[in-house]
Amino acid sequence: MSILKIYTFPNQILKKKAEPVTIFDHDIDEISKSMLDTMYISGGIGLAAIQVGITKRIIVIDLKSGVEDLSEREPHILVNPKIVEKSGATVSEEGCLSVIDFRCEIERSQKITLEYQDITGKKLKMDAENMMSICIQHEIDHLNGILFIDHLPYLKQKLVKKRLAKLAKVEK
Repeated sequence: MSILKIYTFPNQILKKKAEPVTIFDHDIDEISKSMLDTMYISGGIGLAAIQVGITKRIIVIDLKSGVEDLSEREPHILVNPKIVEKSGATVSEEGCLSVIDFRCEIERSQKITLEYQDITGKKLKMDAENMMSICIQHEIDHLNGILFIDHLPYLKQKLVKKRLAKLAKVEK
């Protein structure tokens, strides 16, 4: 597989909405494997296709991404994910491979029910809670052109985005 470029804020690709996957072929398998490799090498626990410039509704997640023993990893590939039920609330500190050097507390649903497809197009359903729920919600936000910093109160969001945009210019 190949390692893909992860686009970072303020790149406009991150504001695009991803399109549903309608053709389940070898390309979807290749994309998802490359996304997993990219996520692992970057030290993340989730990655949305839009973050690597692919405008398809695909996310990959592995809460055990950083474990030493590769056989302990638990990769999830979710195609066309859609949250159909939410309950509870939880606040946790989030970071993002597309938002460099910034973390903050975000409130999300504690439990979700998700409908999605696997890489062959088979329709599946999943219940998730706690960190898995948070990660899925974060990645689905990416598919809808939303970054976790977009959940901040308006004034804080404006300040953070201004600071991050300035840092991005300095690093180029």
